[in-house]
Amino acid sequence: MRNKVALIVVGLAVVFLFNGKKYDDAVTERLSTAVAVCLEGQSCGVSSMMMVASGSADLRSAEQVYAVGCAACHDAGVAGAPMKGNAAQWEPRIAKGIETLVTNAWQGIGGMPAKGLCSDCTMEEIEAAVNYMIESS
Repeated sequence: MRNKVALIVVGLAVVFLFNGKKYDDAVTERLSTAVAVCLEGQSCGVSSMMMVASGSADLRSAEQVYAVGCAACHDAGVAGAPMKGNAAQWEPRIAKGIETLVTNAWQGIGGMPAKGLCSDCTMEEIEAAVNYMIESS
């Protein structure tokens, strides 16, 4: 029982200590999007609304998704997560096929929650992050 508690405490410590700065930077980046505020009866202008709409549709790179949502566990191997760069840990998972890996990452598996720690990631972003971890191993 004490081992399980220790594992949970260590896991949470890793998440908060190693991912806190990355998470803060990601939140700051998302909140820094330019937004136009218009009062009723005023013209907002089409160009500013299109700029905001197009900015939200951009997919994050695999490295960005990994840093925000995956690194907390996959850098340290928390709760049995295969570590990025450790080919031996990834081999049995890769043998199941990329589709299975992406589905598991999307839906969650074992101790991993759905989408890891990236609750706002798209399926394409999750797939890119999975491929990034595989290619790095």
